[in-house]
Amino acid sequence: MNLKSWITLFWKTLLVGAIVGLITGFLQQLNNGGIDFKSFKDLLLFIVILLGYGIMVSVYSQLGFFAYMILNYTAIGVIKMKTWQYIQLILAVLALLEVMFFRTFVDGADKQQSDLLVGILILVVAVIVAFFKVRATNSNAWIPTIFFMIAATIVELIGGLKIGDTNATVFILIPLLACNAYQILILHKILKPKKS
Repeated sequence: MNLKSWITLFWKTLLVGAIVGLITGFLQQLNNGGIDFKSFKDLLLFIVILLGYGIMVSVYSQLGFFAYMILNYTAIGVIKMKTWQYIQLILAVLALLEVMFFRTFVDGADKQQSDLLVGILILVVAVIVAFFKVRATNSNAWIPTIFFMIAATIVELIGGLKIGDTNATVFILIPLLACNAYQILILHKILKPKKS
């Protein structure tokens, strides 16, 4: 990946995060009864805050994406490809179990139902994204995509889960999933060598 490709990916992912953050924030406010804005300035400030938050989440998503790319590159150089795929699958399952069950049993957190829903949502989105990634590339993309969409998203979401508020978790999770999905789905187009 050259610098121009990385900058393009960076700005487009920022845009995805900003738009999804804005939509998620407005939908959450509508779901919670809405906000009574005192003036047009309040509405503009609310929009700027939502856009900024979406951009911040997208940057966090990009950090996770490049950390995964470095991990994947290193692992492929050290471990056999088939073994690395099994390791990714096991780690993805462990990450899902952690978010769905372990927090309840270990921390005694009283959020089992919301944790289950978060885990199910992440799994469903991961399978859908992996399906489209395989259709766009090849069957070898299935396990790495599942691993990235599950494990990376859960690692990036840990801070949101520690807040302990369902609305905050959703507000972080939806833009994270959107940015992670966008990056993994567009990666093969960015890495494709241009025809001369």
